[in-house]
Amino acid sequence: MKRVLITGSNGLLGQKITELFSRSKKYEILNTSVEDKPFLPNVDNFHYRQLDITSRSSVLKLIDDILPEVIINTAAVTNVDLCETERALAWRINVKGVENLVYAAKMIGAKIIHFSTDYVFDGKNGPYHESDRPNPLSYYGRTKLASENLLLTSGIPHTIVRTMVLYGVANQVKNNFALWLVDNLGEGKQVRVVGDQICNPTLVDDLAYAVLKIVEFNRDGLYHIAGNDLVSRYDFAVELAKKFKFDKKLIIPIKTSILKQPAPRPMKSGFIILKAETELSIKMSGVEQGLTVFRNQLINARSVDDDPDFMF
Repeated sequence: MKRVLITGSNGLLGQKITELFSRSKKYEILNTSVEDKPFLPNVDNFHYRQLDITSRSSVLKLIDDILPEVIINTAAVTNVDLCETERALAWRINVKGVENLVYAAKMIGAKIIHFSTDYVFDGKNGPYHESDRPNPLSYYGRTKLASENLLLTSGIPHTIVRTMVLYGVANQVKNNFALWLVDNLGEGKQVRVVGDQICNPTLVDDLAYAVLKIVEFNRDGLYHIAGNDLVSRYDFAVELAKKFKFDKKLIIPIKTSILKQPAPRPMKSGFIILKAETELSIKMSGVEQGLTVFRNQLINARSVDDDPDFMF
């Protein structure tokens, strides 16, 4: 049985990875997050301990206690504008936290699977291949590139997974783009969505499955893993409205410049995912398929939690 440590396990990606790995008897799972309790109440075959990855002593003690063979690091500050204004916090978690994990992993010979982002690119020439040269525009992108470089120079076995625009359903998670759209459009509220940012919206379940394949096949290196369709955020919002039978007229297309956000965004982004699909034997969902899964999961989750007769 392979021992797997998942950091940031209370987040959207952390929960999905936990659910997937827990279905197999091949893995013994230890979940960690900064919260004192897990957000997944009904999953078998995993244990939970509180951990702040910015504390090197805490990281060393926990890893020395459990001796994981694989560390899957989903812990990060992903609020792009917050990273731009709270730079010390962003660096402490996104870079120093990874440095602590690398230091501890080196002590025991563990492998790290780490997540990065399309924000390591400037968004001028997307979609991007793994061999394309990074040039981050935002401080968030700089922290994620720095974390990548830590692993590249660490001398330990590692896999870096770049992804983007994750959406999905999980317990007590912050709103992702798709959930934000559902909550607002479902209440008949108008939403402004940028039409000039191009991306691959990524169903989180697909990404979790890709991580399972990375572990099963013991793949190292860098992978771009994202949804199969390259679309604007506005186009994605319109497709979501169709899927949920919301009023598409509530979605107002705007330019990114109107928002005057603290952090610059890569505009023409996107990933070429051929390497991941070939080497990991996966097939990433496009927008229509991904939103079908998302809708079914959301209906099930909200009908169970709130109202057995709930429907959109």
